[in-house]
Amino acid sequence: MSTQPASRKRTLNRGRVRRVEHLSPHMVRLVLGGDGLSAFEAGEYTDHYIKLLFPQPGVAYPEPFDMDAVRRDMPRAQWPATRTYTVRFWDPQARELTIDVVYHGDMGLAGPWAAAAQPGDEIYFLGPGGAYAPDPAADWHLLAGDESALPAIAASAERLPSGTPAHVVVEVSGPAEEQEIPAPASATVQWVHRENRRVGEALVETVRSLALPEGRGQAFVHGEAGAVKDLRRFLRFERDMSRDQLSASGYWKLGNDEDGWQAAKTEWNREVEREEEGLAASPTH
Repeated sequence: MSTQPASRKRTLNRGRVRRVEHLSPHMVRLVLGGDGLSAFEAGEYTDHYIKLLFPQPGVAYPEPFDMDAVRRDMPRAQWPATRTYTVRFWDPQARELTIDVVYHGDMGLAGPWAAAAQPGDEIYFLGPGGAYAPDPAADWHLLAGDESALPAIAASAERLPSGTPAHVVVEVSGPAEEQEIPAPASATVQWVHRENRRVGEALVETVRSLALPEGRGQAFVHGEAGAVKDLRRFLRFERDMSRDQLSASGYWKLGNDEDGWQAAKTEWNREVEREEEGLAASPTH
């Protein structure tokens, strides 16, 4: 039931916007296509992700664009900024890739770009990566996160095995941000409205209150890093789940933009693992 990523090279792709849809006040759906997706493949995992590349203002890049050459020949400050998004759908016949982007007005890079995108616009991206898919051998499943994890949660819910108990918990700002999540009848989908609370607080409370089944489960918990850390600790040490039963990582962190969070994320993950090793070794556990 391991969710460790397979080793793969992140390939450079070029997508052309075909369609744009506003799913909710704060979620924009983009469908990308074009000849630049001829080598793209996805489908093994339900948390497949790509890294959109946003050029730095005023910087000239090699033509044709070559990310390996950029990394080799240009200073780090001139590399394109990256923003990571889940593959919501991949249609290999139509060669169309769908991503859902959270939008909060003029804040950030990807949100404003997605909201203003028009058919014909092009963007380069790397990928796909990925590591998780619901294990049909698990006795039960938990999918939990905030809106940043909603695309991956929805894609995973569609692949939940029919007849296996599952809890799907998504925290969003309010009722207007809810979406249809196709899931088997054996899954319970619960929306949590945070309103004016800190991101993740209501999610953590709700997951902790669940009557999770007995047996060997599998959990996918992603979103704001602080909430993910709390839920990792709960599942590992109060529900006695092993690391290979969990896919749990922070997609973002309060107080950090994505560039700052990505720079700090590796060390943050190591710190979390060290804390968990200390708790596991504690005689009180």
